[in-house]
Amino acid sequence: MSVKNEIIFSAGGRIKEVLGLVDDGLFEEFNELRFRSKRPAFVKYRGKEYFLLNNGKLSSEGKNGDCFIPESRDIKEFIRVLSGYSLYAFSEEIKNGYITIEGGHRIGITGRTVVRNNAIESITSFCGINIRISHEIKGCGEKIKKYIYENGVCKNTVIVSPPGLGKTTLLRDIIRILSLKGKNVAVADERGEIGGMWHGMCLNDVGPRTDVLDGCPKSEGMITLLRSMSPDIIAADEIGSDRDARAIETIMLGGVSVICTIHGGGLDDVLNRTCIGQMGGKKFTRFIELRRIENKTEAVVKNEKGNVIGTEVIRHDH
Repeated sequence: MSVKNEIIFSAGGRIKEVLGLVDDGLFEEFNELRFRSKRPAFVKYRGKEYFLLNNGKLSSEGKNGDCFIPESRDIKEFIRVLSGYSLYAFSEEIKNGYITIEGGHRIGITGRTVVRNNAIESITSFCGINIRISHEIKGCGEKIKKYIYENGVCKNTVIVSPPGLGKTTLLRDIIRILSLKGKNVAVADERGEIGGMWHGMCLNDVGPRTDVLDGCPKSEGMITLLRSMSPDIIAADEIGSDRDARAIETIMLGGVSVICTIHGGGLDDVLNRTCIGQMGGKKFTRFIELRRIENKTEAVVKNEKGNVIGTEVIRHDH
């Protein structure tokens, strides 16, 4: 199924109608689609943001009357269809602010929160959605392999970048490559974006020797996989909590390699601000910083001392 069909299958109302007008080939390259009640809809495409027009085309100007502007009822209808008209069945996902659909695409949700005991219990009065498109770009990790995989051993590696530069896409391809190299890889896929699990099947290619634990908190999932699957490598997306750091230390001390991603502006930012910098004992020895320069994405590879050991172009936008 194409990316466009995967999204439209889960959509409803006027939003579905306008998405149906978008050129199929163009849709495949979208990164994000944002719909906010009574405000213009936006599309992130090839690193830039465009207005989505009523005729399904994109514009950098967004003239009055041409932009698609959803109403509150359009947002609510989209989410009702997305949940199969059973918001209760998706209450846990909605509480966390997103629903993951077939293909690993993540639908972020905003609205009024219901809070009990200082924790979000649910979200109501929906007013915005952010569709983050999951892309498979096979081969984007090939140039990185030589820096993180030597003599049959994978180095403990963290991929660092701001949102939207392709951390998850790169992580997924590295997992696929290492799995093809004969390594048993276990993935704690909390948001369902790596494997794109759907009814027990991985719709994304993560390799023949990869096991995916879908929808569980990363820290608990990583430890469960360590105990149950005898992995050579454990992978996780968007780590950040102290519990994640403790789980990673336990895994490393057990002789299993870790590959993960984390939000950040660069290595210094990550070491000063996040749980990675607080870790004692075992450490990461490879850091891959992603950056966008004009129409390409570069990966700057650093060692544990922060020294640059290589720079590779991993993606071109044409």
